[in-house]
Amino acid sequence: MKLKFIAAAALAVCSTLCVQARKVHTIGDSTMATYDESTTVTRGWGQMFQQFFKGDITVNNRAKNGASSKSFYMESPYWLSVKKQIEPGDYVLIQFAHNDEKSNGCDGDELKAYYKSIGDEAKANSTDYRGTTASGTYKQYLRKYIEETRALGATPVLVGAICRKYFDGNTIRRNGRHDLGDKFDLLKDGKLTTNNKVAADDHTYDYPYQMQQVAQEMDVQYLDLTTATKELYESYGDAKANELLFDGNGSTHTSAMGATLIARLAAQLMLKAGILVDNINLTSDLSVNPSQLDLGQAYKGQTVIKELQINGFDLTPAEGTVAVTVSGGLSVSADGNDYGSSATLSYKEGTVIGSVKVKCNFVAAGDVNETVTVTCGDKTIEVPVNGKCVELADGVPTSAYWRLEKDDNCTAEGPVNPLGETYCEMKLQRYSSPNANTTWPEGTGFDATRKVQRNIIEGEAWPAGEIDEVSTRWIEFAVKPAKGTTFNVNEISMYVCGCGGNGMRCKIYYSKEENFANAVNIADFSGSMKANNMMEVKATPVLELKENETLRVRIYPWYNSSATGKTICVSDVKIGGVAVDGSTGVNTLENNKKTTATYYNIYGMRQNGMKKGLNIVMENGTAKKIINNR
Repeated sequence: MKLKFIAAAALAVCSTLCVQARKVHTIGDSTMATYDESTTVTRGWGQMFQQFFKGDITVNNRAKNGASSKSFYMESPYWLSVKKQIEPGDYVLIQFAHNDEKSNGCDGDELKAYYKSIGDEAKANSTDYRGTTASGTYKQYLRKYIEETRALGATPVLVGAICRKYFDGNTIRRNGRHDLGDKFDLLKDGKLTTNNKVAADDHTYDYPYQMQQVAQEMDVQYLDLTTATKELYESYGDAKANELLFDGNGSTHTSAMGATLIARLAAQLMLKAGILVDNINLTSDLSVNPSQLDLGQAYKGQTVIKELQINGFDLTPAEGTVAVTVSGGLSVSADGNDYGSSATLSYKEGTVIGSVKVKCNFVAAGDVNETVTVTCGDKTIEVPVNGKCVELADGVPTSAYWRLEKDDNCTAEGPVNPLGETYCEMKLQRYSSPNANTTWPEGTGFDATRKVQRNIIEGEAWPAGEIDEVSTRWIEFAVKPAKGTTFNVNEISMYVCGCGGNGMRCKIYYSKEENFANAVNIADFSGSMKANNMMEVKATPVLELKENETLRVRIYPWYNSSATGKTICVSDVKIGGVAVDGSTGVNTLENNKKTTATYYNIYGMRQNGMKKGLNIVMENGTAKKIINNR
């Protein structure tokens, strides 16, 4: 019996030791995140990481815009959803710091509590909870990731956050390296002091240094990507780094070239640390990412554009061109404007880091199977291109439309239940025209007298230092199909702009998953929003919404400096498509008349959209249903 137990234990140990890593999970912030190439030129280094692995290693990039070590852990579904994907033998790369600095060295929750204790509700409302203390709460959350990763049989790796491009002469200054020691706030003994400073060798407020301390404490490998990116930026100099490595919208987010070079640095650091040595791909040969291009699904008549990243290092000859050709159903462009059957990328000094756009016009229902061929010298790479063209079902035209000119009423056509407009850390200011000089896109027929919905942050003071979306601040519009129906959505559209200044920014997403998981980005205005200039947002998703599912569309606004009174204007929100019988998938429904829905609480008071708890839905002045919005 004892021998059997020993044999079983030995087998279990052997099984654990022999587990092969199959995935590298990357968690972090916007500098690591994946971006939609159709909405922005920004790229995260995690998005470019896959090309530096060989064998069957898959990179699962789950970095989230705006995440700090605290918010990624606390907010569902981020860390919880990653944990569900982690398997024994996997690796988890953990990079946080950018958004941990939001409270300038203080913990956001503690700072909020302080302001409330002294009765300053305005400052409490504008304080960002995501902030952590470098030598305190930041380290606590890093330990949680390490412990929970190990509990799943995987290996955690801590990664120093990439630098911000904050030059002081020819070097990256202290705060660019995420060390706030030159200027930080301190909350101690119930008092707040600002503009504090410590000596250069005092690392109390140095986030990468404190991460390294956790790595030593818990016997975790540490990749010093902070120093590596400092040296990378300094090798280019301020102007060249800005031109070649960054996205043109500040000193934090990178272009495709910058993200690729940083991803390669991360792979080099893994190799040096002895992590996945047999699977690291640092070949100087030509590579194309992704190795298989997935166009996804598109409706007949729709055009889809995807990006291919083409890289090569130490190429021979040292100067030349890379030729890209496509099969008959595709066209390609090196500049994103002129498309044809071929394109070329020029390179010098043996290095090419570039991209091409591949366009497909979906003309006939069925599978799409095409090829992109990339050639440099005697090296040729063929990239399979796959997709599926679908025809929109022949059903009842269905839509939910919020005009947003005088109220938040929703006009519904067809079998759909609008769930109204809701806010989180935002509120309605008023309905009015943005400005006497407001411009609208051509074809709308609207002019500056058109009223829109103007929304403002709770407390009406936008915080300083925000460079990306805040996951707890949004404006949401939502719908559900009527009972027994399936809603095939093919349009999500609206108009947005900032009012009161040019600093308004926003990103717009949709999701039909619980807790807004795996959201799809349809608009990215993180670069510029000219005040009072209404901008059109229009997406054509291939999206099937069943009767028990909810589609949510969210606007995530922020302002690029501290400001008061600035509003984000929203108008003409529409979710449209066709509805079919949920059991047969064909049109057996009668076309419903248009209805206008408004919302009241159980006391009969009009609400600004659907709220948590019981909601009375009025359609055309008649009470139709009570919805318990949990």
